[in-house]
Amino acid sequence: MSYHDGELEAQRRAGVSDLASRVGRIIRPTIPPAAAQFLAERSFVVAATVAGDGRVHASALSGAARALDDTTIVLRPASGHIAVVREDVAATGVIGLLAIDFATKRRMRVNGRAEVRGDEIVVSTDEVYSNCPQYIDGHARPIDLAFTRTDRTTSLSERQQRTIAEASTFFIASAHPERGADVSHRGGPPGFVHADSDRVSWPDFPGNNMFNTIGNLLVNPRCGLLFVDMAAGTALQIEGVASVQWEGERRVDVAVEGCEESRVLPR
Repeated sequence: MSYHDGELEAQRRAGVSDLASRVGRIIRPTIPPAAAQFLAERSFVVAATVAGDGRVHASALSGAARALDDTTIVLRPASGHIAVVREDVAATGVIGLLAIDFATKRRMRVNGRAEVRGDEIVVSTDEVYSNCPQYIDGHARPIDLAFTRTDRTTSLSERQQRTIAEASTFFIASAHPERGADVSHRGGPPGFVHADSDRVSWPDFPGNNMFNTIGNLLVNPRCGLLFVDMAAGTALQIEGVASVQWEGERRVDVAVEGCEESRVLPR
């Protein structure tokens, strides 16, 4: 595995180039048996996709996900942001996946190419790796999505801002023009994310030092955010343009271009 130009620049700015070089050895193109078992046990995945016009989406899909072989994953979504993912995959053919178990604080990421085949989305893997358990809220509830209504706006309402401010978990999708899409988890104490009507921002806590997300954003600032509040019964997708602040505390600021909120039926 080799880092792309944006990742290398982010590692250099953070002063972790040597460490990142060592950590990057965990990334492989194939799915280990333990990862295949972990994926099969999940009831949902989060997907990063890119629309034909360049918008980046973070989406949740509930349903079956299984490794067909060591380089192929088959998704058979039953609910969630199915239409968005299918449309984007048909347009650009790139996808990033995150499988996460809040209870055990385990997660794995897959980046690759995808195509729609009937009711299934078939993923060919380029990068597969596990992440450390840092910042995962072990009390978070699994995502279970059956949407009843979707509302689209160009800014965040006061209620949505409060939802974001109370969140301990969200997901960010990013994309590199040559290396494809990627989705990552972000976690912290409630209040670590700030939002107003047209901006969302948060501190970039130290992680695995690979800087996959920020590296993508340095090359392509388009991104997608996903906040799911199962207690309130909402899933909020945000499309925006990110900037990274390096002076003092490293932060990511996202200028909101559009948001789509779906109501979630309890199961």
